Parts: sequence; C-alpha cells; structure tokens
Amino acid sequence: MRLGVPALVLILLSGAALAHGPTPQKVDQSIVIAAKPDVVWKVVGEFAGIGSWHPDVARSEGSGGNGSGGQRKVMLKAGGTLNEGLDEMSAAGLSYSYRLSDPDLKALPVSSYSATLTVSPEGDGSRVEWLGRFYRGDTGNEPPEDLSDEAGRTAMNRYFADGLKGLKAKIEGNAAP
Repeated sequence: MRLGVPALVLILLSGAALAHGPTPQKVDQSIVIAAKPDVVWKVVGEFAGIGSWHPDVARSEGSGGNGSGGQRKVMLKAGGTLNEGLDEMSAAGLSYSYRLSDPDLKALPVSSYSATLTVSPEGDGSRVEWLGRFYRGDTGNEPPEDLSDEAGRTAMNRYFADGLKGLKAKIEGNAAP
C-alpha cells in the first residue's frame, strides 16, 4: 500500500499529538522595595538564609556557602522540604540561579524547577524579580488536577509572591515575616 504525502503527514501529526508530554511552565514575580539594592542584597543574597525573610519557610539550612554547588534545605511551614542547589551566584550582579534537587510534591506540586532571583535599582529603591521555570508534578499525559500545570503555576506564583512580600516587610520594617 502506497501512502501519499498528505496521509503520511496526518499519521505523523496524530502520533505526535498522542505523545505530547508536559510543557515547561514559567512564573515571574517582582516587587519594589524602598531600600537601595545593596541593602536588599545583604538580606536576600545569602542563599541558605531564605528562612529569615520568607514567611512560608519554617527553617532553612545550607552547606557549601554561596558558591556554585552550594546547597540549601528549605522546610516549609505547610509541610514538605525543598532541596535546592545553587548553580550560579553573582554578588556583583546581585543575582543567583538555583534548581530543585529532589522533588517533594507535598512542598510544591512540581517535578522540577530552576529559578533566578535578581535585585536591581528602581527609582530610589530596588526591584526584586524572582523568575522560575518548572514542570508540573505529574509529567504523564493526563495528570491529576492537583499535579497539573495549573496547580504548579498556582503554587509557584503563591510561593514567590509570599516570599517577595516577606522580604519587603523585613527590609522596610512593616512586619516580621
């Protein structure tokens, strides 16, 4: 049996549609803080120090310092632990990038993520941007609702927004996170 080009294209496209897996998701949160970038960096620039400013974090521990390969273990108040590894730290650029080492679906409904946190000048203060890229908790073709793209986006957006609000409150002195 000889197939024409249109039939072959349809067959190939239908197979690709059935093999569709998860697509990378992104979240991007930022906040303006009434303090100079170096003041903000003193708080946020310690990789393992997230527990001092993020209100969702019960405790954080680190090893390896602020160099590439540094590690932090972030225990969340709601349960679960995020084990994260530092990929790159630029104190001069007021930025660091890190990634999830081991997924914990109780902590966040994502199977993996990488994130970058950057502090930059904004008027008389600073803008802190937290950008993340991740995959949903269940990477199969038909994930349950609690491990879907939407569940991942909702959780990551909430985690980043809560953290930025906590950082702002700590630095501006409005409230303890």
